[in-house]
Order: sequence, then C-alpha cells, then structure tokens
Amino acid sequence: MKIIQISPRDRRYIRAFIHFPFDLYQHTPQWVPPLWIDMRKIFKPAYPFYQYGDAAFLLAVDDDGKVVGRLAIANNHRYNAFHQTKTAFFYYFETIDDVQVAQNLFLHGYKWAQDQGLNHILGPKGLTVLDGFGLLVKGFEHQPAFGHPYNPPYYQSLIEHLGFTKVRDIYSGWIDRNTPVPEKILKAANLVEKRLGFTSPVLKTKAEIRSVISDIKTLYNDSLAVPSGNPPITDDEMDSMVGQLLWIADPKLVKLIYKGDKAVGFLMIYPEIGAALQRIKGRLFPLGWLQIILESKRTNWVNLNGIGIIEEYQRFGGTAVLYNEFHKSVLESDQYTYAELLQLREDNVNSLLEAANVEVNFHKTHRLYERTLE
Repeated sequence: MKIIQISPRDRRYIRAFIHFPFDLYQHTPQWVPPLWIDMRKIFKPAYPFYQYGDAAFLLAVDDDGKVVGRLAIANNHRYNAFHQTKTAFFYYFETIDDVQVAQNLFLHGYKWAQDQGLNHILGPKGLTVLDGFGLLVKGFEHQPAFGHPYNPPYYQSLIEHLGFTKVRDIYSGWIDRNTPVPEKILKAANLVEKRLGFTSPVLKTKAEIRSVISDIKTLYNDSLAVPSGNPPITDDEMDSMVGQLLWIADPKLVKLIYKGDKAVGFLMIYPEIGAALQRIKGRLFPLGWLQIILESKRTNWVNLNGIGIIEEYQRFGGTAVLYNEFHKSVLESDQYTYAELLQLREDNVNSLLEAANVEVNFHKTHRLYERTLE
C-alpha cells in the first residue's frame, strides 16, 4: 500500500479521489452522492477556503493500484487565530473496512499537520459552512440530507482504534404532518409577535431572497457561527452557500423575523433533492440539473438547516415565533409532509428543549472526534 498526496494538477488522482465513494457505496441504497462539479471545486485555487486555509488530499492505493481509502486534512488559519489554537481538521474520510488503511492515511495526515505547526486534530469537519460535520454513529438505515455525511457503521471503530475520543454528539430529527405542535407554542408565538412587534415578510421570488442575503449573513454570524465557536463567515462563503442553495430554494420557506427594520431571527429551509442526486449519480450535465429542479418542486421532504435568533431576543419567545413560521410554511403546505431538523449540538440545551416541545424525533446522531498530535 502507498499513500499519495494529490497535486492540484493531477487530474487522474483528483478523479480517483472523487470517484472512490461511488465504488464504496455502490450497494448502499441510503448513500446520496455529491455533485461532481462541487467536488472538483475543492481542488481549485479559487475555492473560498483557500483565502484563509490550506489542505492536503490523500489517497491510499493497494499493491494492485486500486484505491482503498481517502482523506483530507485542513489547516483553517482563521479558525486557529479565532480560538488561539493549533488545530487541524479531517474530512472526506472514506475507507474499506481495514484498520491498516485508515492508520496509514491518518499517519500521513498527522505528518502534514505537524509540518504546518499543528498539534491537535478534530473532525470530521468540512472546509466550508455548507459541509456537514461529524461521523454518523446512529441512523445508518436512513438517507442523509443533501450535503450531510453518511458512512458505514465500521468507521466508528476505526476512528476510535486510532486514538480519537468524542468531543460532542450532534442530533438530527424529523417531524411530519402528524407531529402535534403544542397549542401553547402557537399561542406564545402570536403573543410575542404582538408584544414585541415582530414581523415576518413572505418572500415570493428568488430575487427577494437575494435582497435579504446581507441580513441572513449577519444573523448567521451573530446567532450560529460565533456562539458555536466558529469565526464569522466571509462574503465569499456566503456567496458560495447562496449559489448552491438558491437554484433549488422555495422562497416561501426562507423566513426572517424583524423588529422594525432590524433582522433578529431567521429560518433556512430548503427542499431535499437527494433522490435526484441518486438518480443522476452526482452528474449535473447533460440533464442532471433538470432532474434536480424537478425534484425540488415535487419532493415532500424539506430540510431545516439553520435556525437562529440574536441573543437579546432568545429569552423573550423569539424562537417560538420562528417555529410558528416553520409550522405555517411547511406543515400547512400542499407539497411538504416531512421536515428534517439538521444537526443540533448536544451542548445547545436551549435548542434541544425547544425541539422537544414540538416532539422532534431524533433519529440520527453524528459525533465529532479529536486527538492530540505527538
């Protein structure tokens, strides 16, 4: 076996890095492939991450020349400056069920990280805010939401064999039309809206979504990014996120609440397109893009992948208003019957309690791991 660090100019190995999961999961009906076009971007210098970070992409190849594993190791300089740490991230970890393959990949990753002056490694955690994070440890029978990690059960034992320990768990759950929303939440939301003078405009077009992007960026940073220990996202990161989601977005699902002219809370909900990605095998052309658009207009499944309210209104029932808007937008829609609330951290006690109030069924658990580098 040998480990290859991929050069950005080596198209053969880039293709092998992207293609390996397609072989690994060919008999796994739950797996949702990424878009090839998005994966190719991570090897290009213009990718937003490279404005403030470096990364190495590794392939494990056996003696017959067959790819048996892959791994990415990243140094996010903004994250380390923000936290005053020397942390590497690992992501895009895929391997056959062989501890030797995993060990060899990570040993090369450790060496790269140490050469960057880093002494700690954390993951799985992606390069951008749109990347999901954590290793799946519960819910293997369920299809992952678009952009969120899926892996076989044996990954957990491989990672823990390598000396990684748990940092925290992250939960995802679902509700459907039959999930009762307590009357007290709906009443509380109406009272808060009247008492505090909250308004929530109905967006009807994608142009109207673009007009509130700056508000969403501010709210994301103030209510999600910084409180969860991440540096604020940049304009380029927000543009990348919007670019990926806007073409499948349903404007009426994007919700903001305002106090006067000030945006104080938001919901980011979008249709699930995983079934289309499975059919087109991650290829946007020649007609994959049409399959995705059609899927976004007929799917009955939506993802709630961002809910936040600025701190000064968190104790005054603002979140109840957001859940009320969620209820009106999704559960009262003719199209949508199933909604998935994605990746709530186990240490985010307030959000978990609020989710419990609407009886969210937490059916998936991802786990973030760490270890020191000696």
